[in-house]
Amino acid sequence: KIFSQLNNSIFYSFNDKKVYYLLLIMEKSKLIWLNGEFVNWEDAKVSVMSHTLHYGTGVFEGIRARNCKNGTSIFRLNDHVDRLYNSASAYNLDIPYDKDVITQAIKDSVHLNELTSAYIRPLVFFGEGEMGLLPNNVPVNVSVAAWSWGAYLGDEAGNNGVKVCISKWKRISPESFIPTAKGVGGYMNSTLAKIDAVNNGYDDAIMFGDGDVVAEGSGQNLFLIKNSKITTPPIETGALGGITRRTAIEIASNLGYETIEQNISKEDLLNADELFFTGTATEVIGVVSVDGKDIGTGSPGIITNAIRKNYLEIVNGNNPISENYLTLVK
Repeated sequence: KIFSQLNNSIFYSFNDKKVYYLLLIMEKSKLIWLNGEFVNWEDAKVSVMSHTLHYGTGVFEGIRARNCKNGTSIFRLNDHVDRLYNSASAYNLDIPYDKDVITQAIKDSVHLNELTSAYIRPLVFFGEGEMGLLPNNVPVNVSVAAWSWGAYLGDEAGNNGVKVCISKWKRISPESFIPTAKGVGGYMNSTLAKIDAVNNGYDDAIMFGDGDVVAEGSGQNLFLIKNSKITTPPIETGALGGITRRTAIEIASNLGYETIEQNISKEDLLNADELFFTGTATEVIGVVSVDGKDIGTGSPGIITNAIRKNYLEIVNGNNPISENYLTLVK
């Protein structure tokens, strides 16, 4: 039963309990780049017999453009394009365009849609062809969409942090999947964890991998701080080699903190001084409780806030090293 709806927020009732959901409503843009040309958003269609729709073999990127003082700029564009191609190669998708074409399509998708800030989603997927697990004689399609999108975990998450649970769902094992690639089908695993967390009143979830060690959030990398030492799970746990994760490590180093990649247990997690998530959509967000237990003071910690502050300065073009990370759209 819906209690009320306001802006992008909605309240539902479950067994007389009010549960808050933040709806990330997508604002449609005018144009989408599809297989080499821009078409109207409504005309960017694919067949229901597309191979990826049936079997999930596709790869994608999530990229942000922001309104910076020198003009709308995209954060770590080349790194995202490189990972798109690496992911495609890992899943045997031969992208029929070179990197310069895709890079320009990403920039144009922001410019032609007249967006000053945007979330950008390149997608590589198998189209319609032979059915069956082996994608013989199946064309590879590429699309790039860009639209206005707010904070993934809510506007107040940056200040207040987020409350998470330990998911009952385990991250897919690296022996069964390719965690270094950003594959479409793997996010079914993430969706299970996210839905379960939100249905139980949490903002998100932390997922464990093989050996009962922490892997990552449902769609974010995780960092732990104890006694001013920073650790993050290695990608061997099933964690994605995130681009924002890499940026957070670089920022921490600039602030005088070394980040160590090592396994994190449940005990380590619950006894942390600080925890924070990173991701392109998430940005840098403090995790303030796990399964109802406060982490540290129950608010984003000093080191988390310092890394977040530096990150936002860099991505918004307000840091001397911003030029090393940003690409102007036009």
